[in-house]
Amino acid sequence: MPLSAAERDLLITRAGGCCELCGATTELAAHAVSPRPGDSAEETILTCRTCRDALTDSSVPDHRWRCLTESAWSQVPTVQVIAWRLLEGLSEEDWARDLLDQLYLDEETLAWVHAKPEAEANSDSETATGHKDTFGAPLNVGDTVTLIKDLKVKGANFTAKRGTAVRNISLVIDNPEQIEGRVNDQRIVILTEFVKKTT
Repeated sequence: MPLSAAERDLLITRAGGCCELCGATTELAAHAVSPRPGDSAEETILTCRTCRDALTDSSVPDHRWRCLTESAWSQVPTVQVIAWRLLEGLSEEDWARDLLDQLYLDEETLAWVHAKPEAEANSDSETATGHKDTFGAPLNVGDTVTLIKDLKVKGANFTAKRGTAVRNISLVIDNPEQIEGRVNDQRIVILTEFVKKTT
């Protein structure tokens, strides 16, 4: 649901007319912070087009989010939620892990970080017993996994290297031994026995 004019003004004023993640001042728009509906300033963040695109594209290079070294310290809960989620997805990066270790969120905001949309939560509960990583940890939609061996990608001219982080995975609904994720800008199917869930 789009913000009302009053709520949009509140959001722009709170953000100081800048992207609340990177500080850019062009092509700004509200971005709802799931699983909230995003119909108020308290449930959205102001983002530039580059950050909005990056939030929905798992192939974005890790260094794109270096801006979090400043914005993660925001006192705005919605910004804290997005920053925390992004840093968790970047946990293979030393700078992101160190930053996450320094941050503190109150219980309500931390619960929001890990809350999932109802439809996704239902999907997770149906498939959690089926999709598991090589160590038996349940895999859920949106998780980040790490490859535990080099994988030659069929139909492509590259090998997905051991240690590669695959973010924002999807579950192959009818096959609990397969997930999908983006590697080298290509969406590929990966066997769950070759991945380790990143915590």
